[in-house]
Amino acid sequence: MTIVGAFVLILGAILIAAALWLASGGALQKKYDLYLAVETESVAGLNLNAPVKYNGVDVGKVRAISLDKINAERVNLLFAIERGTPIKEDTLAVLKTQGLTGIAYVELSGGARDAPVLLAKDGNEYPVIRTKASLSARLENVLTSLIAKLDSTSSSINSIFSAENQVAFKNTLADIATITHTIAAQKNTIDAGIINAARTAENAARATAKAGAVFDKIGRGADAVEKMGSEVARTSISAEKIVTSVGADVTRLTSETVPQLEHLLGELSVLSRTLERLSEQTERNPSSLLFGRKSVPDGPGESGKESSKESTRESPPP
Repeated sequence: MTIVGAFVLILGAILIAAALWLASGGALQKKYDLYLAVETESVAGLNLNAPVKYNGVDVGKVRAISLDKINAERVNLLFAIERGTPIKEDTLAVLKTQGLTGIAYVELSGGARDAPVLLAKDGNEYPVIRTKASLSARLENVLTSLIAKLDSTSSSINSIFSAENQVAFKNTLADIATITHTIAAQKNTIDAGIINAARTAENAARATAKAGAVFDKIGRGADAVEKMGSEVARTSISAEKIVTSVGADVTRLTSETVPQLEHLLGELSVLSRTLERLSEQTERNPSSLLFGRKSVPDGPGESGKESSKESTRESPPP
């Protein structure tokens, strides 16, 4: 019995030790890396060992929560995250609540494939994960801003409906009523004015239509004048060409014909003088046409004079 009791005790101790070893992780114990995150909002509801999730998957837990000793508005959160989890430089940590229980946890998101791995920088003991305002914080900011705007709007409305403005509104309403009664009293005049305005508008429309037709005629006249100007320009160019051609022909005719005319006129002059001498000779001696001219002896003192006269008559003009 003693041996059996000792065996049972030893076996129980071995089982308890194995259970404790397995509970602590044993050979399958996971290794964790520590990361730091700095929150600037309240972390109410977040406790130690609260889960840290990456896109909804548990990857670690909250190891420590403490206020920043330099700036009390900041809260330092220390995470223990399983080694091998892809924590990148663009990874963000956000506080979230789970269901209706209000239990807070940390949600990690981001981490592009090409982003570098997050490492500890100089002066920091742990790599620092960036944080983003939670949904509740954003809603709180929006509500705070909305409430502030509502307060401002309420103050403006109260100032609008102050006693002084109420008196001004009453006076304005009274003035509007007076104007309305005045307009009602002048209804017939206003109706007549409206009718006259309608007639004026109708006459203006008719005048506009007529003016449009006149403008069309003026436009057609302008087109015709422009066309006539083009025709005149073309005619002027043609006339200029004709005058130039005629001038060239006249110049050529003058240069070629004038010398011939001068020569012909010279010959006609010689022929005319010859005929004149022939006529005079025939009148003095008609028989000279048949027997020729007989020389007459010179009288005293006429020999030189007659010979010079004959030589003058018979010599042709130069």
